[in-house]
Amino acid sequence: MTIYYANGSPTTALDTDDLRDALKTTFDAISRPNKVLLLPPDQTRLFSRAGELTVLSHELLGDRVSDIMPALGTHSPMTPAQLDHMFPGVPHDLFRAHRWRDDVVQLGEVPAEYVSEVTGGIYQNAWPAQVNRLLRDGDHDLIFSIGQVVPHEVIGMANYNKNVFVGTGGVAGINESHYLSAMVGIDDTLGIANTPLRQILNYAQDHFCQDLPLLYALTVIEQLKDGTKLTRGLYIGDDHDTFFAAAELARQVNITHLPRAPQHVVAYLDPREFKSTWLGNKAIYRTRKAVATGGRLTVLGPAVEEFGEDKRIDQLIRKYGYRTKAEVMELFANNEDLAADPSAAAHLVHGSPENRFEVVYAAGKLTDEEIRSVGFTPGNLDELLQRYDVNKLQDGFHEDIDGSEFYFVQNPALGLWEAPLG
Repeated sequence: MTIYYANGSPTTALDTDDLRDALKTTFDAISRPNKVLLLPPDQTRLFSRAGELTVLSHELLGDRVSDIMPALGTHSPMTPAQLDHMFPGVPHDLFRAHRWRDDVVQLGEVPAEYVSEVTGGIYQNAWPAQVNRLLRDGDHDLIFSIGQVVPHEVIGMANYNKNVFVGTGGVAGINESHYLSAMVGIDDTLGIANTPLRQILNYAQDHFCQDLPLLYALTVIEQLKDGTKLTRGLYIGDDHDTFFAAAELARQVNITHLPRAPQHVVAYLDPREFKSTWLGNKAIYRTRKAVATGGRLTVLGPAVEEFGEDKRIDQLIRKYGYRTKAEVMELFANNEDLAADPSAAAHLVHGSPENRFEVVYAAGKLTDEEIRSVGFTPGNLDELLQRYDVNKLQDGFHEDIDGSEFYFVQNPALGLWEAPLG
């Protein structure tokens, strides 16, 4: 088990040449593989630099790259335009779409006793370790998973083997992982590296992936107040230490501690990344530990056009709405359709402000009635974008036109915000 490249600190700024040199160093160290599967994220991690690392890997390895599978999880397949934007110059015929409801195999099962132990008895079922069958049956001598470590609502710190077991996972594995994490609690998960779910995924990797030639490249990205994004770290290796090194740096540069809890937070959803509340609710997840009790979160989502990216999940969100954890658990127990999709139930829990603050959702392509039906307050997008000029505002506290104070977040996907809530 080896870390092949590790370079990072809160003041580091890696450029393209650094990334290329890191990949060269790694590929030389492992001996050039003959058949490679690349596993980058999709456009929802547009600013991870995983796209660039994928392009560079293809440049360096050439025809040795036989397959590229964006780790979609439950997301929609990438469009040709999205592929060109994130992976410029890479031939489209190399890309494989992951179908989470169909094309998966089970590598093993994490025992119920272990799951119960690490969750403190909150969840007591065995967890199925599923991956896309291409990982097991593709006869690759390198499976290179590429992504960004950043605070995350389900796993604590995103990426590493989540990219494998969730990004290319199946219905049972994704559903169970999301629901058990929701039962553990989002406030006890966000920004923590060694969460119960992470321990479960690590167990699965240790016990069921001995025959998979997995290697991980993990970036850490910091967005400055003026919107500049700096690559603070890159870690490449095949073991847990690679992840924990990246996660420690992400903890330092991606978690913002505010001196006081704002009564009003305004979060912007870049239209290149967010077209659903399934993704856009990162605005809720990542700021929920900062918004003052009784306060308000305003979400500006110009491209938000649906709730779930998966048709079935979209229907469930529309039917049940974002409710408190206790309400969702009761609905889950009494409704077969929701019980059949635990990841949808988990999403409803994660997206709920738990009646602690108001969520004003200005979605560019959803009606006020649709927004209201899931438990949010509709907002007028045009008026709010005039009031809050996202091209001029920087992260931080600002004075509103009525003299009140608000805190602006340019991209909630790139961090976590916390404040003393009293």
